[in-house]
Amino acid sequence: MVRPTRGPVPLRVAVPVAVAAGLALLVAFPPYGWWPLAPVGVAGLAVAVHRRRLRAGAGLGFLTGVALFAPLLAWTNLHTGLLPWVLLSLLQAGYLALLGAASAWVSPVVDRWRWAWPVVTGVLWVGQEALRDRTPFGGFPWGRLAFSQDASPLLGWAWLGGAPLVTGVVAVAGGLLLVGSWRRWPGPDGVWRPVAGVAVGLLLLVGVGLAVPTGAGGGRSVRVAIVQGNVPRLGLDFNAQRQAVLNNHADATVELAGRVAAGAVPRPDLVVWPENSSDIDPLRNAAAGARISAAADAIGAPILVGAVLAGPGDGEVRNAGILWRPGTGPDMAQLYTKRHPVPFAEYVPMRSLARKVSSQVDRVRADFVPGSTPGVVDVGPVVLGDVICFEVAYDGLVRDTVDGGAQLLVVQTNNATFDVAEARQQLAMVRLRAVEHGRAALMASTVGVSGFVAPDGRVSDATGFNTRAVVVRQVTLSDGRTPATRAGRWPESTLAGLAVAALVVAGMLRRRREVTVAG
Repeated sequence: MVRPTRGPVPLRVAVPVAVAAGLALLVAFPPYGWWPLAPVGVAGLAVAVHRRRLRAGAGLGFLTGVALFAPLLAWTNLHTGLLPWVLLSLLQAGYLALLGAASAWVSPVVDRWRWAWPVVTGVLWVGQEALRDRTPFGGFPWGRLAFSQDASPLLGWAWLGGAPLVTGVVAVAGGLLLVGSWRRWPGPDGVWRPVAGVAVGLLLLVGVGLAVPTGAGGGRSVRVAIVQGNVPRLGLDFNAQRQAVLNNHADATVELAGRVAAGAVPRPDLVVWPENSSDIDPLRNAAAGARISAAADAIGAPILVGAVLAGPGDGEVRNAGILWRPGTGPDMAQLYTKRHPVPFAEYVPMRSLARKVSSQVDRVRADFVPGSTPGVVDVGPVVLGDVICFEVAYDGLVRDTVDGGAQLLVVQTNNATFDVAEARQQLAMVRLRAVEHGRAALMASTVGVSGFVAPDGRVSDATGFNTRAVVVRQVTLSDGRTPATRAGRWPESTLAGLAVAALVVAGMLRRRREVTVAG
């Protein structure tokens, strides 16, 4: 047992360590992809806040959060001005401030039981993300540790317990680094014993990640085409170009039909267009509907169209994926309405106050209303699990489609107002979802990055950014359920519950110490 009499690292050291921890976490994410630095960042924050008062722990956690989120979310300020980006970054950093305070609070626990440090670190990170993923306005899961591991052997843990378990494992790895580096342990083996234990622990985490049986189950296959039609200009004036965007996707589909007719490529069983590929409501605008019908008839396959639909009430709109069949047109029984519209982008809470932050909120003239049912779309040859744009970051929205029978995961997205860094961060989420549910997946974007993802997380046929592209691939379907799918919310609930328990135990130890000192 290590005696807990030593103080924290000097503040002059803790401050740069906290900032460096945030930067290490940052470069673990796409587009950098240095995923081994995520545990290093976790360890850096924990070292900086260990044995500090709550206020100092919160301040250091906030520094880590700013160093991480400000550059990670820089794509949010491309067209909306600096203030919304700054406020969003500071809000997300506030959750790491809570984590910093919590990590400081549990110092007596890890001082008393040193080998508990990895577990305590892991559950605190999961608890922090569980809170950040839900608050405020439904949360903002961008920057979860799990989403930094798309190319890591730790990604396999998603098959066992989804994104929360991957986050927990990454943080446990950071905690193991702490055990091996924080002070000399007593006894003649005070150096080598913890180092050996840390090495064994890290090898075990990596080994399990590599050993889990991700991959397709050898079921039926379908041929799917992704159409990335591109837009005339990137930016917030995307909606002003809606006829051109619709034409781009229709024309690219008709061109694909010509290649099919010439025998250059096989006919697809399904064509997927991205979110906002028809911002003209094709159910109310006859010309837009006719344009899509002509494309579907030419290719001879159903098209999943990302459309903005009017209603159901006056002044309301829906962000939807609607199946458009050749010969018959829209299949109203196979329509998915986005369940989690993005606050301040698709609807504006507290509009009068938000307008003082950015006048760009008035571009959202009609609030998008949420759908109420999972995105299960039955094409015939395949049942799709459709989510739209940022919804891929939310565990339950994707899992609901698999519980509903989805055999292939589809993410329809529009990255025209962002950049390639945001698109690659989103593709990393798709890779995790594929492993988590043992399903092939695809992302279809207006401007990129689009591509296919195998159930083991490998990406195929990824397109460039701000380009026009059509990719066709044979995709193997799956009907099975992974342990993560079956477990549902339990991994996250259990780990978050353990985080609360660690805080309670720390409170008891602190109270006991106060009583002992007073006596």
